[in-house]
Amino acid sequence: MEMFHNGDDSLDATAHSARRDPHGFFSPAGRALGHLVGPRVKWLVVVVAVLVSAAAFAFAGAGQVAPGQNSLPDSAESAEVAALQATLPASGVAPAILVVSRADGPLTEADQRAVVEATERASKAVSAAGAAPRSPGAQAAPGGQGGPGDQGDQAGPGGPGGAKPQVSEDGGTALALVPLSSDVSDEVNGKAVDALRAAVRDGLPEGLTASVTGGPAFTADIGKVFDGADVRLLGATAGVVALLLLVTYRSPWLWLVPLSVVGVGDQVASRGIDILSRFSEVSADGAVKGIVSVLVFGAGTNYALLLIARYREELRRVDDRHDAMRRALASAAPAILASSSTVVLALLSLGFADDRFVVSLGYAGALGIVVALAYALLVLPAAMVLFGRRLFWPFVPRMGQEDPSRTGLWRRVGDAVTGRPVTVGVAAVLVLGALTAGGVGLAIGQTPTEQFLDKPEAVVGQEQLAKAFPAGSGEPAVVIAPSGRATEVRRTVEAVDGVSTARPGAADARWTELSVVLEGAPGSSAAFDQVESLRAAVDGAGAKVGGSDAELLDARATADRDRLLLFPVILGIVLVVLLLLLRSVVAAVVLVATVLATYVASMGASWFAFSHLLGYPPLDVSTPLLAFLFLVALGVDYNIFLTTRAREEAAEGQPAREAIVRALAVTGGVFTSAGILLAAVFAVLGVLPLVQLAQIGVIVGFGVLLDTLVVRSIVVPALVTVLGERFWWPSHPGTPSRAR
Repeated sequence: MEMFHNGDDSLDATAHSARRDPHGFFSPAGRALGHLVGPRVKWLVVVVAVLVSAAAFAFAGAGQVAPGQNSLPDSAESAEVAALQATLPASGVAPAILVVSRADGPLTEADQRAVVEATERASKAVSAAGAAPRSPGAQAAPGGQGGPGDQGDQAGPGGPGGAKPQVSEDGGTALALVPLSSDVSDEVNGKAVDALRAAVRDGLPEGLTASVTGGPAFTADIGKVFDGADVRLLGATAGVVALLLLVTYRSPWLWLVPLSVVGVGDQVASRGIDILSRFSEVSADGAVKGIVSVLVFGAGTNYALLLIARYREELRRVDDRHDAMRRALASAAPAILASSSTVVLALLSLGFADDRFVVSLGYAGALGIVVALAYALLVLPAAMVLFGRRLFWPFVPRMGQEDPSRTGLWRRVGDAVTGRPVTVGVAAVLVLGALTAGGVGLAIGQTPTEQFLDKPEAVVGQEQLAKAFPAGSGEPAVVIAPSGRATEVRRTVEAVDGVSTARPGAADARWTELSVVLEGAPGSSAAFDQVESLRAAVDGAGAKVGGSDAELLDARATADRDRLLLFPVILGIVLVVLLLLLRSVVAAVVLVATVLATYVASMGASWFAFSHLLGYPPLDVSTPLLAFLFLVALGVDYNIFLTTRAREEAAEGQPAREAIVRALAVTGGVFTSAGILLAAVFAVLGVLPLVQLAQIGVIVGFGVLLDTLVVRSIVVPALVTVLGERFWWPSHPGTPSRAR
C-alpha cells in the first residue's frame, strides 16, 4: 500500500519565496489560475461550471454519425467507384444475402421453395421497416459486402435472387439476395435487418438453418455492438476510476470530488462532440465517443491526482487552504498544461490524415482533452477548497507535518537505480528489447469478418457462403468502365489471372458496371494481388476497380501514408513542447527517445500476446497510428511531471543525480497510481466486443504500465545520472541567469 500512500503525500518542494521559476513558458498561466480559488471567487467558478454543464446537457442535441463503415478519402479509387455507382440507374441498393443450408444432405425441391418463400417474407419485412430500395425490382448492386456477381440475370420475388435460389455444387447450401436501400440511416437499416432475419426464420422448415449476411447485415451487427455502449463504457470506466481513487486516497469521500468533476467533464465533452459533428465532418459514432470518453477519464483523473497531491503537500506548509491551492496551481499547472498541450496538438495533427475515422477521432479527442483540462484546472481546485482540510479525513494534512515520502519506497528505488545507473539501465533496455522482439511477424489489416470478438450472424453467414461457393463470390469486385468501352473492358477483365467471372450490371450513357468474381478469398493476399492486376489491366481504358477487397487495399495504402506523415509530426510536437517547458535540448531528445522505446516495446509485447495467447487477428490498419499517438502523447506525461520536478530541485542547487532521485521520491507514488489508473481505464475499451478497440486498450494499457514502472522509474533516472549536468544543456535551471 506504500506505493499509493507515497503518491498522496508527495510532490514536496522548498519554499516558494526561495525558488527559481523552473516552468518557463507555462508559468504565467499557473500563477493566473491561482486567482480563481479565492474565498469568494471559488463560489463563482463553481456556479458558472454548473450552469455551463447544465447548458451543454440541455442544448447539445443528437450528434451526426457518418453513414456506413467506409472511412476512405474521396480520392481513393474504391471510393471513386462507389461515387460513380451512386449515379447509375438502380443505385442506392445494398443486397442482404440469405444463406440457407441443410446439414444432413442436399437441399430438396421443397427446401428451395422454402428459400423463395423466405425471400418473399424478407422483402415484405424490409418494406414494412421503411428500408426498401426506391426501385424494388432493381438489381442489387454488387460490391462491398454485397452479394455474388452472378445473380444479376435472375429476377423473382423480393428482387434479385430469382424464383429459384442459387444452389452450391454440393447441393447443400442456397443463397438469395434481398435488396435494401443504401440511403437509409444506420438505425433504420438495423431495424430492417432485424425484421428481415425474423421473417426468414418464421416458417422455415425443420432441418434448415438460415443466416443473413452482406453489407446491411454487417452494418446492423456493428450497430448492435454500440447499442447501450455509452452506458456500459461510462459505468465500467467510472467504476474503475472510483475503485482506484478510493484505494489511493483511503478516504470515504475525497474520491467523490475528482470523480464527479471528471465525470461531468466527460459528459460535457460528449455533448460537445455532438455539437461539433453538426457543424463539421466529425462523426459522433460509438467508436469515436467511446475512445474519447476513455481519454477524458484517463487524462482528467491523472491531472486531478497531480493537483491534489500538490495541494496536500502545500497544506503542510501554509495554514490557509486558499493559499495552499494557489501555490499548488503555480507549481502543478505548468506541467499539466504542457502535458495537455502535447496531447491536444498531437490529436489535432490527425486532421492531416486521409482516414476519416482518424480525422474524426483527432478533432473529437482534442475537444475532449480541452474539456478535461478545463474541469481539472478550473472546476476541481474551486471544488476542493470548498470543503477544506476535512475532505482528506482520516489522513488530514496538518501544517508543519513532515512529508513521509522522503524516506519511502521511491526514494529507495531512486538510490538503487542511480547507484548503479549503467548496470540497471542496461538491464532495463534489454527488457525493452526482448519485448520489442515479440513484434516479429506483426500483421496489419483486418477483414470485415475479423473485426468482432464475438461471431455475429453476418460473420457466420459469410463463412458459410465462403465454404459453399467460389471464394470471391460473396464479395465481388466492381469495375466501372466507360460505356463506350464496356465490352472491351469486360474481355480484358476476363483475361486477368484470378478472375472467375465478369458480368455486366447497371449502366447509363457514360458508365457501365461489371461485377467480377475473384478466385482469391476475400481479404487474402491473393485477392489483393488480383485487384492490383485488375487495376493495372483496365487503367488504360479509363476504368476503375472497387468493391470490398479494393476498399481494404485502399485502406491499407491510406493508413501507410498517414503513418508516414503523422509519426514525425507527432514526435515534432512532443519535442517542441518539451523544449518550451524544460529549455533543454538534451532532456527533450532523451525523453522523446524513451517514449519511442516504450511504443515499440509495447507493440512487440502486445502482438506476441495477440498472436500466441489471445488468438486475435491482425491489427486494424489504424491501430498502429492511434497506439503511437496515445503512447507518445500520454506516455510523455509522466516524464514531463518527473523532469519538471527534477528541474525544480536543480533550480535549488541540487546536482542532476540528487535532483532526479528527489523528484522520483516525491512523484513515484502519485504517478504509479496515475499510471495504473490510466492503464485500467484503457482496458475498459474491452467491454465493447470489437477487436480494434480491445487491441488499442491492450497496447496502450500495457505501454502506460511499462512507461510508469520501467521507463520513468528506471531508464530515465539512469540516463540522467549518466549524463549528469549535461542533461540540462544548454539551460541549466540552477544558473543565476535563470533566477527569478
